[in-house]
Amino acid sequence: MYILRCSDATLYTGAAKDLRARLSKHEAGTASRYTRARRPVVLVWSRRVRTWSKALREEHRIKQLKRRAKEALGAGRSGDV
Repeated sequence: MYILRCSDATLYTGAAKDLRARLSKHEAGTASRYTRARRPVVLVWSRRVRTWSKALREEHRIKQLKRRAKEALGAGRSGDV
C-alpha cells in the first residue's frame, strides 16, 4: 500500500507487490495514466499488507477517504482516519 503526492499536489493511492519497482515505474511514466502527467511524484506513506487480496481491499478503503484523512496518514496521524 502506498500514497504518492503528485507535482500538482494531488494524492494517488495504490498497491504493489514490489514498491521500489512500482515507484520507478511511476517516475518513468509507465505505471499509471494518472501519475504520468503529474510527475515527479513523492512517496508520502506506505504500509505492508500480508496478502494481495487484503492490499486491494485496503487500497479501496483508502481511496474512499477524504483528502484530509489521507493527509493524516501521510503525516503519521493514523488516529485521525
